Amino acid sequence: MLFTRTSLLTVSVAALLSAGAVAQQAPAPLKLTILHVNDVHSRLLPINRFSTTCSAKEEEEKKCFGGVARIAYQAQEIAKQVKAAGGQTLFLHAGDQFQGSLMYTVYKGKADLMAVNLLDIDAMSLGNHEFDDGPGVLADFLKGTKFPVLSANTDVSKEPRLQGLIRPYTIVERGGQKIGIIGVTTDDTPITSSPGPTVAFAHEDAPIKRYVAELKALGIDKIIALTHSGWIRDQEIAKNVEGIDVIVGGHSHTLLSNKIKEAEGPYPIVVANKVNKTLIVTAEAYSKYLGRLDVTFDAKGNVTAYEGEPILLDANVPEDKTVRAEIDKLDAPIQTMKAKPVGTAAINLDASVCRKSECLMGNLVADALVWATASKGTEFAIQNGGGVRASIGEGPVTLGHVLTVLPFQNTIATLKLKGSDVVAALENGVSKVEENQGRFPQVSSNLRYSWDPKKPAGSRIVSVEVKRNGSFAPLDPNATYALATNDFMRRGGDGYTVFKTNAVDPYDFGPNLEDAVSSFIAQNSPVQPKLEGRVRQP
Repeated sequence: MLFTRTSLLTVSVAALLSAGAVAQQAPAPLKLTILHVNDVHSRLLPINRFSTTCSAKEEEEKKCFGGVARIAYQAQEIAKQVKAAGGQTLFLHAGDQFQGSLMYTVYKGKADLMAVNLLDIDAMSLGNHEFDDGPGVLADFLKGTKFPVLSANTDVSKEPRLQGLIRPYTIVERGGQKIGIIGVTTDDTPITSSPGPTVAFAHEDAPIKRYVAELKALGIDKIIALTHSGWIRDQEIAKNVEGIDVIVGGHSHTLLSNKIKEAEGPYPIVVANKVNKTLIVTAEAYSKYLGRLDVTFDAKGNVTAYEGEPILLDANVPEDKTVRAEIDKLDAPIQTMKAKPVGTAAINLDASVCRKSECLMGNLVADALVWATASKGTEFAIQNGGGVRASIGEGPVTLGHVLTVLPFQNTIATLKLKGSDVVAALENGVSKVEENQGRFPQVSSNLRYSWDPKKPAGSRIVSVEVKRNGSFAPLDPNATYALATNDFMRRGGDGYTVFKTNAVDPYDFGPNLEDAVSSFIAQNSPVQPKLEGRVRQP
């Protein structure tokens, strides 16, 4: 397998002092290679350029990326090279293994469990989407992992199914030296997932500070924060918490690179506080990249050198044949379901920018919401961009494609809302764009809005217009409008609390969203949505 791992070390201060009495020799410098993935989202098989599962034809044409078998092969090769050069390797997962493909829809974490155990990971942080099906499904996953799953800010004291299964930190040993790894989970998990009332999440800073101090008291001077908080939040943590050497992050699907033009920033980002500098890395999402950060620590645990870059797992990277064979066994029963034809797309239905601007896939889903609820007098629809999980390429569309785009099995919800509350909902939707959060509002063709990202959150919406009687007019803050959304948002998910608190005549039990979108595509094929200026900036 990939690495020889040490289990969680239960070390007392007294034991360390006893060991120190025997020998006081200063440790040698440590050369450590950190391999990392994040936000795999059940992409166990290779993906195409739209982040959906590759077809056999695309694999033959070598147009595929990622997949667990490529991660396994590349990590094994790097581990061999590092060992031959006298270095040490650590493999970390920054959360959100769950949700996003039929592998999760069908197996509810069981396929993901098998996959991550094949990778022989050293530690994983708990992602918000690990809670998508509640504590029960997560508990089954945690009971089976061969590595510790970490979250220092998650309180499960009132949830018996999860008690004893999540640790705040772990300690591993490499080259005779101890490394502390602290995990945290985004504190907005109750908004973005479904942990239920028995699980609570603290702000990340205080728990990390507590466990950094605890690790330092144990004589551990090399500390990694394994976070699922997003790259903006990671930079705040680095500024606010002293003593962290490296942050390996996830949640925001951010690509950092020194070579790729589209990257959000360098790899690593370096943030200084009053005491030390912290290196921050993350590796986009969907198994497309394997992050690699090479760090040298001196005898006192200080970082003296570093370099790295995410590795694109394209067709030039072989797959581990044993791992691929195991994944293919899981995929076989899914093939019939995936192959069911739905309709056709006249263009590529791109979803890559749905978290920050109008997108073709978002337009189609929002229009399908209005179409499916026309009998209820729906005037417009709002769909969270993060709920649109993949693109669909031009050509035949199958049920498998639709389920990959919409894997959450949400139902359609309808409600009535005052115009002023519609504006409040849109304000929430554009409030976290910098963090690449999933709440960005995709809207149907009979609603359009303008927003200014330069203004502070809460006052970014410039104008909102609704089409009535064939023409657009400014939204009336005192009028009542009928709209459609998904049940997750209607219950206050992704910060849309106004849908929960101010809704009039809400109904959350309509047809499944993926069924409605499938029917919409079937009825309107070939579908060809356009970017129409539904979402604009001044």
